[in-house]
Amino acid sequence: LRAYGYIATTTLEAGKLGTSDAEQIAFAASRGWAILTHNRVHFERLAQEYFTSGQEHAGIIIAVRRPPHEIVQRLLQILDQVTADEMDNQIRYI
Repeated sequence: LRAYGYIATTTLEAGKLGTSDAEQIAFAASRGWAILTHNRVHFERLAQEYFTSGQEHAGIIIAVRRPPHEIVQRLLQILDQVTADEMDNQIRYI
């Protein structure tokens, strides 16, 4: 993603390795960042909790396990077609 000019960080780079899913989405939401995960079950539940409590997040992108280059290609499709405002409080599947 960085090679295509997008700002991206990893859990490791953000110093959040080992933190709970709830802490990770809260961290991303506090910065206005969408979050990419393979953890569909937990993040769908967290999205529902955010919705029912009136909290907001900047988007959740749920990916099935694929080779990294394929995930990047799918992410680029979203980034090229969806604005940041359109991602707010949404779940996208790739």
